[in-house]
Amino acid sequence: MATQFKSPSLGLGKVIPVLVVLALVIVVYGSWFTVDQGERGVHLRNGKIIGTAEPGMGFKMPLFDKIVKISTQTHTVSYEHLQAYSRDQQPATIKVSVTFRVPEAQVAEVYAHFKNIDSMVNRLVDRAVPTQVENTFGRYTAISAVQERVQFVMDVTQAIKDAVQGPIEISSVQVENIDFSNAYEKSVEDRMRAEVEVQTQKQNLEKERVSAQIAVTKAQAEADSQLARAKAEAEAIRIKGEAEAAAIKSRAEALAQNKNLIELTKAEKWNGKLPDTMLPNSTLPFFDTTHK
Repeated sequence: MATQFKSPSLGLGKVIPVLVVLALVIVVYGSWFTVDQGERGVHLRNGKIIGTAEPGMGFKMPLFDKIVKISTQTHTVSYEHLQAYSRDQQPATIKVSVTFRVPEAQVAEVYAHFKNIDSMVNRLVDRAVPTQVENTFGRYTAISAVQERVQFVMDVTQAIKDAVQGPIEISSVQVENIDFSNAYEKSVEDRMRAEVEVQTQKQNLEKERVSAQIAVTKAQAEADSQLARAKAEAEAIRIKGEAEAAAIKSRAEALAQNKNLIELTKAEKWNGKLPDTMLPNSTLPFFDTTHK
């Protein structure tokens, strides 16, 4: 029985069309790309940066070109347990968050130096934040860091911005919490309670001083009022006395100058009755018998 062999050309004839179709698919689907809004694409050709791609659809060479997408949106990284000492040697645990973004024009630099954002944050931000927070907090006392919180945050922000140099834009820094030791927080509470008590006592003393001043003012006003009334009464008595004295004086002068007026006055006051008994050689009362 004879054995039949298939020609190799017949097998290749079936494989080649498949390969051609596969190559066409690769070319078609590998020659274009899309970049989302909020991203930029780094265009690589054989591993070399040849440009950047804006959001939208673009074209590239299949097999040779590659698009690496870099986010240009805002990102926030948090640091929960940063240890630092204040100027008065009070330990504190500080929570800080840093908000940043990659400028659109610097996405190629991000890829060239760091490959991706996570690596950039690890090498630039993660190393700078703890050191700058510790250094800045060390310039403040524990109480001033709390009382001057806004200025402290501004100083931390500026220190981190100055320290982080690279294709990154620090938008803001938030100091979310400053946690001191329990012993220090208790001492602060005790001091604040004592200050409140002192202020309360000062307010009470001031209130008593004002009340006393009001009482003194009222007493002085009452005394002045009584003195004024007394002076007015005395003046009235004086004027009345002077008037009566003047009247008496005027009457006396008038009587002294007119004897007949005296006799007339006597007559006006006589009731017309003579005495029942008279001594010898005596004159009648109220009448001057010697007057001519």
